[in-house]
Amino acid sequence: MSILSLDAPTHWRNRYLLMRHGHSQANQQGVIVSSPARGLTDFGLSSLGEEQLAERVAHWQWPPPTRVVHSDFLRTTQTAARVAVAFALTPSVDTRLRERHFGELEGQGDDRYPRIWTLDAHDADHQHHGVEAVSAVASRMQAVMEDWEQRVSGETILLVSHGDPLQILLTALAGRPLSQHREQVALMPASITSVGA
Repeated sequence: MSILSLDAPTHWRNRYLLMRHGHSQANQQGVIVSSPARGLTDFGLSSLGEEQLAERVAHWQWPPPTRVVHSDFLRTTQTAARVAVAFALTPSVDTRLRERHFGELEGQGDDRYPRIWTLDAHDADHQHHGVEAVSAVASRMQAVMEDWEQRVSGETILLVSHGDPLQILLTALAGRPLSQHREQVALMPASITSVGA
């Protein structure tokens, strides 16, 4: 698989809008929800998240998307649906955009994240506590973009995913060591980062 790079924009056939889901019930409760068993059906958007999306859509500052592709977790599905309706699009699911799985930390407080990020900084391939390796997240996220680059051109594709996967993806696209993904500017709920053509 060829590697897309932010340093070589002339190689991009499409523009990508990387969107983190709106503020969720998991954010509100300060709990880690990274497994499909809980994330697909529970912990959707909070009332704040709904407000964020209404504001985002009402004051859209990016090229209008021609496609909306999202993680199948409830919070990303709801986020994608709000944007898709605004642009009269039908969203589609790609499970490769799912949250990074945090293994044994599932259901624990989000104050446990820094423990894993410290391990990430030393080894992007580690799977301590059953956590999905940063390198694995980067591979599946980049594969989504590679597939679209091969299928279409001249489109604006909104990819709705989660904080950690998107920061890891942006680190990979910048050609930086994946172990440095937490040095990437934190992506706020409902934020959008534009990359590509």
